[in-house]
Amino acid sequence: MTRHQGSCHCGAIRLELRETPVDGAECNCSLCRRSGAFWHHCLPEVVTVTGEATGYIQGDCMLTNWHCGTCGMNTHWTAPQDPSYDRMAVNLRMFDPSLWAHLPRRQIDGASF
Repeated sequence: MTRHQGSCHCGAIRLELRETPVDGAECNCSLCRRSGAFWHHCLPEVVTVTGEATGYIQGDCMLTNWHCGTCGMNTHWTAPQDPSYDRMAVNLRMFDPSLWAHLPRRQIDGASF
């Protein structure tokens, strides 16, 4: 099984991704635009997050954006308001660039929602 290891800048939050991304998403919403996140949308069962991340829920309350309380890196998001929603995303920039630098980029217009 493929396993990719990533972490926030200080290493307090660690991510394990058990699939290889085929593309990534850049969103222009107010949060993603400011953080520069490059998202891999996936099923929660292919990701393991360890460490104590701090959650932030904005606006429509559909997503919890998680970041490290020490270094501030935006690591992933989850959708807690709808338990039937089986998607999450990890910020590929928390992984070695060899995993994501060559990937095609999808543009998401989150600013229009």
